[in-house]
Amino acid sequence: MLKIRLARIGKKHEPHYRIVVGEVRSKRNGKIVDQIGHWHPGEGKIVINQKLYKEWMEKGARPTESARKLVESNK
Repeated sequence: MLKIRLARIGKKHEPHYRIVVGEVRSKRNGKIVDQIGHWHPGEGKIVINQKLYKEWMEKGARPTESARKLVESNK
């Protein structure tokens, strides 16, 4: 089963997140299938490829609660 979730990158106290598609059993920053966007909370900048997001949802990937809220706020 696939999940759309946030993978943390960046420095301590300065987080950046990638919005990725990965296997449920893999680690948060482990092996990913596809990267569909990124989010920088300090700047409030969200970039999401809506086309890829919809494609992965159609293929059966389910977003986590935090990823779903980010995508909905970006529309």
